[in-house]
This record gives sequence, C-alpha cells and structure tokens, in this order.
Amino acid sequence: MIRKNLLTTAIASTVFAGTMAVGTNAFAEQNTAQNNGAGNQQQAQGLYSADELMDADVFAKGSSEDEVGEVEDILLDNDMKVRAIVVEAGDLLDLGGNEYVVETGNFTVQTANGDSLDNIEYSVHLDMTQDEVSQLPEYTDTWWNQTKSSVQQAWMDTKEGAQSAWQTTKSATANALTSAGNAIEGAGDNAQDAAQDATN
Repeated sequence: MIRKNLLTTAIASTVFAGTMAVGTNAFAEQNTAQNNGAGNQQQAQGLYSADELMDADVFAKGSSEDEVGEVEDILLDNDMKVRAIVVEAGDLLDLGGNEYVVETGNFTVQTANGDSLDNIEYSVHLDMTQDEVSQLPEYTDTWWNQTKSSVQQAWMDTKEGAQSAWQTTKSATANALTSAGNAIEGAGDNAQDAAQDATN
C-alpha cells in the first residue's frame, strides 16, 4: 500500500502515455477474442492508469485462466519511462510467493472497459511460462541497489555523450561562421583594393 501511494504521488496524475513513457510495444493491446482464437487485436490505448495497473492480475504465456500473481510495483528510470514491472507470485504456485522483475517488452497489457475511468481494468500477460518466470531476477535489496547503480551510470554516460555531441556541433558551427565571416571580409577588402587601382 505504501509503495502504491508513493508511486501515485510521484507521477501525480497516475497516468502513463503508452507510446511515450512506455514505448510502442511494451503495452501492446490484445483483445480477449484473440485469446479465444478469434484473432482480433485492439489498438494500443495511448494512456494507461498506473493506479489501475497496480494489483492487476498477471498470467503466464499460453494461459488466460491460471493466474501467476499480480503487479506489485512499477519501476521507472531517470526519464520517468517504465523499465519493468514487479510481479508478486501467488503462494499456491511453485514460485514461492516471491517478487520477480519483468522488463518491458516481455509482457502485454489487456484493457477492459477502457472508456470508463471508474470501471477500467487491466490484466498483464507475460511472454514467458511459469518456469521461465522463476528464472527472472527476484526483487530484493541486492537487485535494487545493483540495478539502480548500473542504470544510473548508463544514463550518465548517455547524457555526457549527448552533451559532448552538442558541444562539438556548437564548435563546428562557430568555426564555420568564423571562416565564412573571414572570407566575406577578405572579399570586401579585395574589391576595395581593385576599385582603388581602377581609380588610379
């Protein structure tokens, strides 16, 4: 409950932009009819409520009835993009009630009653079996600290690389403008000298 309240406060409106904050594939929609063999597929919703996604039922690959667990947490990076969800496995399964980290790209979200904020419901469908889920990293303090450090370093490297590219671009542009200015000034001096020679 505390985690849920903190997440809700952190993102203020508790709404994610499906194609911006999450990426175009992470929250791809599947119609219930597709699971029943009808083959119909919904369009991505565009916006997703983090509040409603919390505690959503989670299902393993190839099963629309056997619940693996529920969404316990949603992990964001420095850019406020969803990097993963945390699935709390059910006690009745062989997963031992542990919490597992599932990265974006390994699950899809199915929406019901998407036009009603009061009645909207989500279910999460993993692209892996129950056995494969058990091989995922567990959501522990060790995992949290190690992953937080590595993601932060990657973010800093990317940021520094972008800043370096920006500085290089600015320097190249400044040099080009200086060269162009010198060329124009030189051409003006030459024209003035030529005019004086003609007068003499």
